[in-house]
Amino acid sequence: MDVVLVGLPGSGKSAIGRRLATRHGATLVDLDQVIERDAGMSVPDLFTAEGEAGFRARERAAIEALGPASDGPEITRVIAPGGGAIVDPRNRWQLYRGRRAIWLDARPEALAQRLRNSPFVRPLVRGQDPLRAVRELGTARLRFYAPAGRVNAMMEVASVVAAVDDIVTAAPAVGTVLLRADTAIGGIVVGDGIAASEVEGGLRRLNARRAILISEPGAWAAVGERIAADLVARGLTVEVVQLPRGEAAKTLPAIGAGASALARLGVDRGEPLVAIGGGALTDAAGFLAATYLRGVPVIHVPTTLVGQIDAAIGGKTAVDLPEGKNLVGSFHQPAAIVIDVALLATLPERERRAALGEAVKMAALGHDALFELLERDGAAIAAGDPAAFERGAVAELVERTAWAKVEVVSEDEREAGGRIALNLGHSLGHALEAAAGFTGLLHGEAVAYGLRAAARIGVAREATPPERAARIEAVLDRLELGRAPLQLDLDAVIAALEVDKKRRDGQLHWILPTATGSSVDADVPEALVREVAADVIAARPMRLEVPAR
Repeated sequence: MDVVLVGLPGSGKSAIGRRLATRHGATLVDLDQVIERDAGMSVPDLFTAEGEAGFRARERAAIEALGPASDGPEITRVIAPGGGAIVDPRNRWQLYRGRRAIWLDARPEALAQRLRNSPFVRPLVRGQDPLRAVRELGTARLRFYAPAGRVNAMMEVASVVAAVDDIVTAAPAVGTVLLRADTAIGGIVVGDGIAASEVEGGLRRLNARRAILISEPGAWAAVGERIAADLVARGLTVEVVQLPRGEAAKTLPAIGAGASALARLGVDRGEPLVAIGGGALTDAAGFLAATYLRGVPVIHVPTTLVGQIDAAIGGKTAVDLPEGKNLVGSFHQPAAIVIDVALLATLPERERRAALGEAVKMAALGHDALFELLERDGAAIAAGDPAAFERGAVAELVERTAWAKVEVVSEDEREAGGRIALNLGHSLGHALEAAAGFTGLLHGEAVAYGLRAAARIGVAREATPPERAARIEAVLDRLELGRAPLQLDLDAVIAALEVDKKRRDGQLHWILPTATGSSVDADVPEALVREVAADVIAARPMRLEVPAR
């Protein structure tokens, strides 16, 4: 077994690691020492010579070089990475999967005092007030440390080692938690193979007397039955309410039928619902939870990529009308969102590829690390390449995209300000879905067409640099999104834009990409919208000459 020690600077990872390794006759792998040995210079000198980016690249290489986790119940390796190593999602994927992670935690004041007395000044603390630096690092990294077993690092070394042993010898956790956070919009947990254990934990924290699962036939057959069986094995009584599949769940009659089913089960106001399904299901189940008995708690377990990176996050619940998409709804934040990347294994390629339209949207809003990931690994993720999962590319995509949305929504829960940026690509996208009668075109596919339109309108309106628009279209091309002509009536699409939710005072507020984010334009000429929409529907290339990236 490998034990991984994580924590802030000054938490004692190296010292505890040495004692723990000696106690068990194990090998200590101090990653900073490995990096220094391979580079021929100290960590501070590396930061000076190559910057933090250079050091992090060496750090990732050293973590990859660890190879597979060692098997067996005995501790054979103790791994002590630098405090910031776990910020990189790919590093956490390598360090936490199949290994026992231990978080050496301590009060910031105590860590700051240790750092003041240390002869070695950490590069990220150098030149700053240690207490302020530690507090800021602690806040930024809390969600990465929280999945690990927590130990008070300020005890005597022997006591810390004994506490680590107690955690290591306890029953192993089911699956791997990669990120855990309590946020303004509910608890968020991301991991691999964690769905049933995290749902059980969430229900017990809410003092639920049973598990009331809301699902639909496709998701139920793919993963719901298995989760239900696991919950029964864990001692929970399970009740199931089925909604229709896909957008058919997002209708007022379907919600009425679901509410009647809850009434027959005698569900009371304190009983949480557990929504298991894709984006349409979590939308519908969220609206059901928001309106049944004027609101009951809900735990979302998104089973599709678009659900995990977008639809299940943010508390926007809605159903469709014949006149347009998501026109009746409410804001209802979930008690928890359980994001299990293992549930994506059975996802059809088309659904996986379509979901990347939402990921491109988030990248276009200024998330360069996500942009680079999509350019590097997006095609493999879309195709379902097993290596993309094993390397951690899928988990990284899910975490980066989902957390980017969490940050936006936490600042603007009810779309009163900055959250409107998340509608980039959605004005034309929703209009295309409505014109298609909500059939034959997946949401992420529609968003991809909408992104092309927003980028082209942005260039024409001088909001979007041509090279930015070219990059957006290039990655969509690489992902094979928004490239095929659509057999839709242009007038029907334009008519659907007339009932867009972002219309104010008779004007549609277009979200347009900029060099680093987005802007809002309420004065886009109708002739330009019609011209661009026609080009996008016909899959004609961008008309403006722009420099290649």
